[in-house]
Amino acid sequence: MKRSRINQVIRDMEALAKEQGFSLPPFCSWTPEEWASKGPECDEIRDNMLGWDITDYGLGRFDEVGFALVTIRNGNLKMPVYKKPYAEKILMLYPGQTAPLHYHWSKMEDIINRGGNDIDITVYNGAEDGSLLDTDVTVVTDGVKRVVPAGTKIRLTPGESITITQYLYHDFVTQTEGGPVLLGEVSMCNDDENDNRFYEEMGRFPEIEEDEPPYRYLCTEYPRAKEE
Repeated sequence: MKRSRINQVIRDMEALAKEQGFSLPPFCSWTPEEWASKGPECDEIRDNMLGWDITDYGLGRFDEVGFALVTIRNGNLKMPVYKKPYAEKILMLYPGQTAPLHYHWSKMEDIINRGGNDIDITVYNGAEDGSLLDTDVTVVTDGVKRVVPAGTKIRLTPGESITITQYLYHDFVTQTEGGPVLLGEVSMCNDDENDNRFYEEMGRFPEIEEDEPPYRYLCTEYPRAKEE
């Protein structure tokens, strides 16, 4: 994925968040030059991968399969110094863009439509071996429980949410008409390196072609803490 495209996506998401009245935390606007001076006081941001995350899943088809997100807060199950048992993200998908079918072994989350376009979320029960189960799925949307057939698309309009439990396969499909969608995610601790089971094998983070300097660092790119 070209750095120039990543830079543009970040600018687009900054604009969408502002349009929807969602203020991002200060570290989201730090430049690479500012990061060069940050010391160990910022280790929670580094260690818990807070900040920008733009991915095409290594497929090279970002406009079709991909998303942009910001991890706003997160705990860390591998580092007991960070005691938060919860995480929060904000995500953006462009019209017609999808995020692939996957489940989580450990994380339970709520996905909230924070504004903009509608979003469809396809649901299946998943097995421990990663297969899809052709069984009815129990879902909860904004506190209301219902049972739907496998493969049902649950549409979330702005303000609506769905609870995603462990082993519940889900994807994201934005409407082709209208603008981008801003989603929220409130969850248990997030571990993107170890807790994503994609139905089709793929990566999680992009390979980057450096065709221009970074506008913002991604959460995987922060420099080590400056020695005091």
